[in-house]
Amino acid sequence: MATADPHGSPHDVWLPIPPEEIDGLPTGLNYVHWDAGPEYPADPARCVFYAVPYMKDVAVSLRPLARMSALRVVQTLTAGVEHILPALGQLPPGTRLCNARGLHDASTAELALTLILAALRGVPDFVRAQDAGEWRPAFRPALADRSVLIVGYGSIGSAIEDRLTPFECARVTRLARTARETVRGPVHPLSALGDLLPDADVVVLATPLTEDTRGLVGRDFLARMKDGALLVNVARGKVVDTAALLAEVTSGRLRAALDVTDPEPLPAEHPLWRAPGVLITPHVGGPSSAFLPRAKRLLRDQLTLFAAGRPLRNTVATAERNAPE
Repeated sequence: MATADPHGSPHDVWLPIPPEEIDGLPTGLNYVHWDAGPEYPADPARCVFYAVPYMKDVAVSLRPLARMSALRVVQTLTAGVEHILPALGQLPPGTRLCNARGLHDASTAELALTLILAALRGVPDFVRAQDAGEWRPAFRPALADRSVLIVGYGSIGSAIEDRLTPFECARVTRLARTARETVRGPVHPLSALGDLLPDADVVVLATPLTEDTRGLVGRDFLARMKDGALLVNVARGKVVDTAALLAEVTSGRLRAALDVTDPEPLPAEHPLWRAPGVLITPHVGGPSSAFLPRAKRLLRDQLTLFAAGRPLRNTVATAERNAPE
C-alpha cells in the first residue's frame, strides 16, 4: 500500500488506524501508522495529511504539528475541533482543518436517548437497589407525551430526533445558530431560546463548543427551564456553567444527565458526582462499536478526495484565517 518517492518529496499520511486495516485507500501516498506513541513513525516534515489520534492526550496529539512543515490537511475523528484550533497558527498557510461530522451521529444519539430514558425512568435508583438486593418499585415519568428541546440541531441533533420519533413525544423543538426549515419542521434561531425553554420537559444539548456556546447554559438559561425538567448534555462540558447547574440540581428543581462535564475528567471529590438527580457517564457518546467502521470510511473517503485533488468534506477552518469558514 505504501509507495516510494525517489525524489524524497513530502507525501506521508499519518493514520491512527493501521493502514492495512482500511480497505480502498488510494495509491500514490505513503501511509504510516501513529496513534500517539512515544516514537514518530516517520519524519513529521514529510507529512501532508495528519489524522489526529482519537481519545488521546491533546498535548501528545498536537506535539508533531510544529514540525509538519508540508502539512495540507488535519483531519480529526471528532465532531468538535476546539482542541485543534489553538494550534492552527503554527501550521503552514492554507492547511485545512476537517472535522468528523457524521462519524459519531448514531452512537451519540443512542447515548442521548439512553440518558433521557434512564434518567426519566429512574434506572440509576434501580441499579442501586439491585446492588443492595432490594425491591423498590416506583412511579416514574415516561418520555411519551413529553416536550423535548434540542439545542444544536446539526447532524447529531437530527440523529437524536430520529431516535425520539417512535417514543410518542408531545413535540420535539429544534434550535440552532440560525433559523431554517427541515422536512420535520422549523429550526428556531438561538435568539428564540428564552421563549422555548419554559415549555421543555427535556432539554438536550448537542451544540459544538464555540465562543457563542461557551457557558451558554448558565443561571439565566437554567432559571427559564420548568420545574422538574431534565437537562441532557452530549455536547461539551464547557457549554454548561457547572456551579449554576449544581445549585439547581442540589435544590431539587432540575435534574441532569451528563456525558460531558466541566472539569473533565471529573475529579473524584467533585460534588457533581453526589448531586441528587444527576446521572453521569464519562464522555462515551462517541466510543462504541459504531466508531471504527465509520472512522475507516471517513478516512478512506477523505483521502480519496485528497489524492484526486478534489475539495474535502467537513472543512471547518484554515491556517490562513484561523477562523471557521
